Amino acid sequence: MKTNSGELNRMVADRTKGAAQLRVLIVAPSLDILGGQSRQAARLIEALSQENSIEIGFLPHNPRAPRPFRILQKIKYIRTIVTSVLYWSLLLLRVRRYDIIHVFSASYYSYLLSVAPAIFMGKIFGRKVILNYRSGEAEDHLSRWRFTAKPTIRFADVIVVPSGYLVDVFAKFGLRATSIFNIVELDRFRFRNRSPLRPIFLASRLLEPLYNVGCILRAFALIQQKYPEAKLTVAGEGWMRAELEQLASDLGLRNTVFVGRVPFEKMPDLYNAADIYLNGTNIDNMPGSLTECFASGLPVVTTNAGGIKYIATHEENALLVECNDHVAMADAALRLLEDQSLAARLARNACDSCQQYTWLAVRNQWLNLYFTLGNKNLSHESYTTEREPVSDH
Repeated sequence: MKTNSGELNRMVADRTKGAAQLRVLIVAPSLDILGGQSRQAARLIEALSQENSIEIGFLPHNPRAPRPFRILQKIKYIRTIVTSVLYWSLLLLRVRRYDIIHVFSASYYSYLLSVAPAIFMGKIFGRKVILNYRSGEAEDHLSRWRFTAKPTIRFADVIVVPSGYLVDVFAKFGLRATSIFNIVELDRFRFRNRSPLRPIFLASRLLEPLYNVGCILRAFALIQQKYPEAKLTVAGEGWMRAELEQLASDLGLRNTVFVGRVPFEKMPDLYNAADIYLNGTNIDNMPGSLTECFASGLPVVTTNAGGIKYIATHEENALLVECNDHVAMADAALRLLEDQSLAARLARNACDSCQQYTWLAVRNQWLNLYFTLGNKNLSHESYTTEREPVSDH
């Protein structure tokens, strides 16, 4: 998706002129923040903007201040205060204009500063609120922040999560959640048969402890003992970058490149250039990077953290290993290189599984939810759409 935040707002305004049956405000991080939430919000907004029965609006968690004050958003700590005050003010002005407030949610301080205020503002103005919780850290969040998380979550009318994993997590705390999958834009990713499979690897997660890129580097060191020519691209930014680059140096890794932040529109080319994807995360929900790999025909070796087991099945559409086991990760990667028929079968199965993540597959779930909450009936026309083509691989 090539839209930036400004273009996204203009798109919403252009496509929602005139009368609409139901007004829905998406409250989520903007594309200024590169990550799964912002991508999913942008995909959902773009899809809903095509629906005549919906008037869609967008309010970013991270609004840009007016130009004279924007410099304050570059100063540590000050930017949190300025952005939060601006965001809360915009909530006060805009929430009353909509019927449904659809709030994207992460955990911890992000929840406290961005999500809880949106929930409360929605209830103050008598609006229906959807809490769209998307963080794999939900169990820890609900356990540790028991006085701010669970009580405020109960004010939401509906909890929606992107995987069965989070449905189960919320159930442990007596909270009922509904699962609606993330959206994968299959037309943005081209399936490529990788034959022969080359020792060219990709990792693309944030460079933070949660994602355990160090495990990938240690696995790659073992891989290079057998395939000295092997290459690894590490995409993503984070405060651990210098530490991880030092670890790569200490391990004597060759052909290892840290490319930093990669815009979403350039990710398909990055996937296409690689032959095996490595994911070492310790905690996860439904990582979009894995489903994008599936759509691209890129064989995946991943840990079995959190919700990954709900979208990836060992030896069916990926190879799964225990968390923080770099030896097992290296062995799995070597297995793919040495059994290329297995790699090809996993890639085909993974691509087939992506059909459940298209807008066509989840459209009626979102529309049913919105109109049930809004207590309005959907016209037959709202459900009539031509079936999008199935990807050909």
